[in-house]
Amino acid sequence: MFSSISLEKIFSLLKYDPNDPLIFSTSLFLFLFLGFLIFYNLLGKNKAARILLLISFSLYFYYKAAGLYFLILVVSAVANFYLGKWIAGTHRFPVKRLFLALALILNIALLGYFKYTNFILQIIADISKHTIDPLAIFLPIGISFYTFKSLTYVFDIYYDTLKPTNSLRDFSLYVFFFPNILLGPIDRAADFLPQIDREPFISKEDIGRALFLIMLGLFKKVVVADYISLNFVDRIFDFPLRYTGVENLLAIYGYVLQIYCDFSGYSDMAIGIALLLGFKLMDNFNYPFKAASIADFWRRWHISLSKWLLDYLFKPIQISSRSLKIFGNVIALVVTFFVCGLWHGAGWNFILWGVFHGTLMSISLFFKKPKERLYKFLRIYNTRFLRFFQIVITFHLVALSFLIFRAKDFQSVVDMLDQIFNFFHGEVFLQFAEKLPLILGLITIGYLFHFLPSRLGTWLQKIITAMPLPVKVLIFVIAIWIVAQFKTADIQPFIYFQF
Repeated sequence: MFSSISLEKIFSLLKYDPNDPLIFSTSLFLFLFLGFLIFYNLLGKNKAARILLLISFSLYFYYKAAGLYFLILVVSAVANFYLGKWIAGTHRFPVKRLFLALALILNIALLGYFKYTNFILQIIADISKHTIDPLAIFLPIGISFYTFKSLTYVFDIYYDTLKPTNSLRDFSLYVFFFPNILLGPIDRAADFLPQIDREPFISKEDIGRALFLIMLGLFKKVVVADYISLNFVDRIFDFPLRYTGVENLLAIYGYVLQIYCDFSGYSDMAIGIALLLGFKLMDNFNYPFKAASIADFWRRWHISLSKWLLDYLFKPIQISSRSLKIFGNVIALVVTFFVCGLWHGAGWNFILWGVFHGTLMSISLFFKKPKERLYKFLRIYNTRFLRFFQIVITFHLVALSFLIFRAKDFQSVVDMLDQIFNFFHGEVFLQFAEKLPLILGLITIGYLFHFLPSRLGTWLQKIITAMPLPVKVLIFVIAIWIVAQFKTADIQPFIYFQF
């Protein structure tokens, strides 16, 4: 009886549960990953068995996060693999374009059905003044990410910058690879596929960096992002008129930090986990709040998506409209960031958020030379004072954009800004600090570490690398214990799961 109950519980724990997805910050993932890592390393130089195990675990990981929708992932991988072969296999340009069109239709239709069908139906209902009930469509986690990964492979073959792999197994591993299947980084096939053929070599430095990134990612996600979200940010955004401008402003600052720690925390863990498997993924964040302009922000924020949009959308539009000169760049920027907003979600707030960034970057094109002349006239060009001023302005423009991104409707944006400008009550800050010292402390620590010199992170990695293995394990266990003290009973999914 005891044995059957235990097996039943284990089976229940291992099967898909929509209310309990397998994510990096869960104890179940840690247990499963450690077991997988032991078998992965025992296989040693048996490349075929090692890759098969990695593909199998990756598929299980996605099944545990999305259920039977893992079949869509498999169909997508097989279809894009053969479309890539067909594109490379013909020298007739019209046929190449036909296969590329088929790949675009397949991937966009797949993404569009699951992500945008109900949004389009709602638009039709609003225009026609008729009620249309939304369809019961489940959005598979990570579909935006693995669709863009597959399109990267197809585009690079079409532009002759990548030779297609002859191995469906290797391409499947690229698409399925569990560290970045759900939330990126959106790695390029040209960077990932060659790593499959190499015998995995994990240096002492790789282990040190991996452990540092995993611990840092867990701290960002659970200790900072989840805690300030549940205990402060969500409450203000849900009912902004119940609070003063001080609390609304702090909630906006809190949400900017929350979404950064949530998303970059996942990227840190993904990169760290991949390192332990002998794979190197691209960095996805580079201190984005140190940006001195919106363009600089997008060179630092969600770098893999920024590069994808730059290479496969912005540049083709820019080239095709180069006769319009600066206006061609404006068109390319607005279209690119419209798509960027739409990629993030089926909602007007996401579209407005994207267009807002595109508009700001377009305006900066027209004022670039006048600004430089003004800065030189004032003798502040390329000075620390100017850079500080630019960082402050850029950060607040980004914060305003994330207010639009997060708010449930436009009225909420108006309400929060009205509270900030017309009902501020600065004296409330001391009361806030007294009643919610941990929230204020976490927000302060989060921004403080972000704005400290980047060499601090490198220094910490070197310290962890130099430690003996038992000490590394002890530090990791202590970090897990600290994270567990902040963990809530309910699983808090990563914000970007909805995208």
